[in-house]
Amino acid sequence: MPTQGVSRVSGPGKTVSTALLALVFAVSALTGCGSGGAPEKPAAVHLPPRHAGFDYQIGGAYPPPAGVRIVSRDRSDSPAPGLYNICYVNAFQAQPEERSSWPADLLLRDARGKAVIDEDWDEPLLDLRTPAKRERVAERVNRWIDGCAKKGYDAVEPDNYDSYTRSHHLLTAADATAFMRLLSRHAHARHLAVGQKNTAELAGQRRRAGLDFAVTEECGQYDECEVYAKAFDDRVVDIEYTDSGLRKALARWGDRLSIVRRDVDVSTPGKPEYVRKVR
Repeated sequence: MPTQGVSRVSGPGKTVSTALLALVFAVSALTGCGSGGAPEKPAAVHLPPRHAGFDYQIGGAYPPPAGVRIVSRDRSDSPAPGLYNICYVNAFQAQPEERSSWPADLLLRDARGKAVIDEDWDEPLLDLRTPAKRERVAERVNRWIDGCAKKGYDAVEPDNYDSYTRSHHLLTAADATAFMRLLSRHAHARHLAVGQKNTAELAGQRRRAGLDFAVTEECGQYDECEVYAKAFDDRVVDIEYTDSGLRKALARWGDRLSIVRRDVDVSTPGKPEYVRKVR
């Protein structure tokens, strides 16, 4: 709901009253609309620091290593005291163990009525094709976001923003952006910043979606860091899963972004597969 160009015009039949102007601006504030359709963020939203030590702990919380200032943890865990904490929420797909708790009609289904699955993680995609369904899915995810806020997190990371690319053309980028905007408005009202997870192709929609920073996986490996750095003014935390990806990310972006190498399972220290490197 743009408000540019609204002014008091005097003349016969052309007076825009002060009261009407106040109403226009009040509606704009309530609906979260500003210029360009971008949701307004409350001043209390705290953004992550640039180029700060980072650890990705969504596979289980543990004491952050020395030098870490930003931590991302699963919503089931508590934030790390004294650090910038990002709360991981699987927002666009259902966790396998939670599938039965979702209403059947909110799981995306193909023409045969079969649930559409992200085969890599065995996660059903959520049905975001209509405003009514997006509202219903958001109602549940927003309860998780409320939990992040109550625990004291600074930000939320809604995962699988790119699930539409795995939907066999049943979902669109517009569906994903509209749903993310619902989550962002709710999170901002709870004074949480919102991170865009991957999905470089939608970085240009960050303002419309209400996104504040980026959480990327392997942007060094796939030469995507520049897209996120430009869109989010270097407020980017990146996880690489290979030594070659880490080297590429550090060579070009090591002095600007927050970069860490983790193992694919994002495991905890003491497990044989645990890997964490920053150089």
